[in-house]
Amino acid sequence: MVRADMAELAQTHIFSGDDAVVPFHVETLDARGRAVQLGPVLDGILGRHDYPEPVAKLVAETVVLAVILGTSLKFEGKFIMQTKSDGPVELLVADFRTPHAVRAYARYNAERLEEAMAEGRTSPQDLLGNGYLAMTVDQGEFMQRYQGIVELDGSSLEEVARAYFRQSEQIPTDVRLATAKLMERMENGEVKSSWRAGGLIVQFLPDSTERMRQRDLSGGDGDDGNGGHQEDDSWIEVKALTSTIQPAELVDPDVSVERLLYRLFHERGVHAYAPTRVFDECSCSEEKIRGVLAGFSAEEIRDSIEDGQIVVNCEFCSTNYVFSPSEFLKQDA
Repeated sequence: MVRADMAELAQTHIFSGDDAVVPFHVETLDARGRAVQLGPVLDGILGRHDYPEPVAKLVAETVVLAVILGTSLKFEGKFIMQTKSDGPVELLVADFRTPHAVRAYARYNAERLEEAMAEGRTSPQDLLGNGYLAMTVDQGEFMQRYQGIVELDGSSLEEVARAYFRQSEQIPTDVRLATAKLMERMENGEVKSSWRAGGLIVQFLPDSTERMRQRDLSGGDGDDGNGGHQEDDSWIEVKALTSTIQPAELVDPDVSVERLLYRLFHERGVHAYAPTRVFDECSCSEEKIRGVLAGFSAEEIRDSIEDGQIVVNCEFCSTNYVFSPSEFLKQDA
């Protein structure tokens, strides 16, 4: 496996750039993680949908999380993140297909969203409301799916992700996310906007599982630690360092992932591994959709006809597929 010391990278100016997930390891602190800055990939996903800005930010955070976690899969398959809730943004979906493809979309109630925006209630907590976040690992049709679910209780996606790993995986984990809409004035005077997002996940993975034990969750905010397990000093240090990350650092194209990792951990000796490139790719196709329609009954086919055609829209990539009803009705005859 390729790895490089951050000091070497700083001297040679070899950086991964946008749309590349960088795994890293801080051996002296028993910490491992992944970090990414998304640029053109995210801009392409959001540009096809023209979401209102608060919705676009939520989609961006979901994509970052799916990419960071999906690129850790060591097998051919999918990692799917999905929220379902009672807020104005009813559904968020992002899936990562190994080794490098990501896609995403959102469903929202336009009337409720407009009302929330008018009242200034645009935080992730306001827009998502109560519900759940599901993380699904799909290894294919011949393998059992694994799914973990955590409650959406008015927290941000950052906080929900931390809660998921604490409850479902029991691995000390910290997550940092940031999004930004950049405005650039072109030579012709027009203003061009583009979306960026960044994220970092770091986990405490010592050889001794006993060292991974965290404080009991039942102590509440006033827990002084006497009634639960004390956190390991190394993990306390990791969290203190990641808490210094500013949102701007995660999205600034002039602050590469490698530069950020060096700033955070250089005193402890951080190593970066070969990055995984990420691409904006949808898995839909005319062949796949035709196969689905071929399984419809004649009645279902007739119910799907509009203006003499069957039009199927992919919610992920907004592509319309148009079919003649006759090819499916003949098969049913």
